[in-house]
Amino acid sequence: KYFVVSADRLANLGANDPAVVTTGPSSIDPDTGKPYGMRFPIVTMRDFVNTQKALADALGVRKFAAVMGASMGSLQTMEWAAAYPDMVERAIAVIPGGLEADPYLIGRLNLWMAPIVNDPNWNGGDYYGRTPPNKGVAEALKQITLDARHWGWAGKNFGRKWAAEGRNPLDGWDNKYLIEDTLDKVGADRAAIADANALLYLARANQLYQVDPKAIKAKVLFVPAKSDLLLHPAYGLRAAEVLKMQGNTVEVAEIDGDGGHLDGVFLIGKVGEQIRAFLAR
Repeated sequence: KYFVVSADRLANLGANDPAVVTTGPSSIDPDTGKPYGMRFPIVTMRDFVNTQKALADALGVRKFAAVMGASMGSLQTMEWAAAYPDMVERAIAVIPGGLEADPYLIGRLNLWMAPIVNDPNWNGGDYYGRTPPNKGVAEALKQITLDARHWGWAGKNFGRKWAAEGRNPLDGWDNKYLIEDTLDKVGADRAAIADANALLYLARANQLYQVDPKAIKAKVLFVPAKSDLLLHPAYGLRAAEVLKMQGNTVEVAEIDGDGGHLDGVFLIGKVGEQIRAFLAR
């Protein structure tokens, strides 16, 4: 029924994945023949949206029945609605960040950046062709992984189990709980294809997020996850009230669960009918 356009963004975190094509700090600066590093300009959600708008123009798309996305995609969704209000009929913001990054979120994003900039191998962002700061990236990704979850998820999946039978954490520092060992492995695995500078650029883009609600004309559906500890449901609910007060058509469909932020990905089917109905109105 719909023609779907799915676009990547600038500074994709998985820049070292051969399947990823992106432009960011690891890209080659044609003026120097070397990677940009931290000389790449700081980018915003509006920059991401503008590259997607260029793609839409190239495809001949003049109007979207809906723009939608989850997490940082929800920020881009609202940016689309504010930047190009005449192109966007509906905006569906899943696990939304509201209308701006609040101070608590800005501080949390700073914590994600800290392990990277404190890794000696980061070298001010000039590590291309050298040993990359993968230890810092792995530590950052561990934080991100846990922040994107909830204690209900941790309890159900790990409990207080040890990582290895007979290896009591009481008996030595190398003995870990299962959740510690899992976070370590997830961080290390993802760090292998991640670009450290890209993570910094994405964190800053999230910190800078802010849209003008008065520019938004679209019908809006906010889809928060009730157990989200990262982009709290209150962010979306607060934004819904602001938009309603100025006369926008706004709906909210909450995802019930205890998996945290990622319920907005893994449990999106729970609100499938609400999304279908919203698209039909």
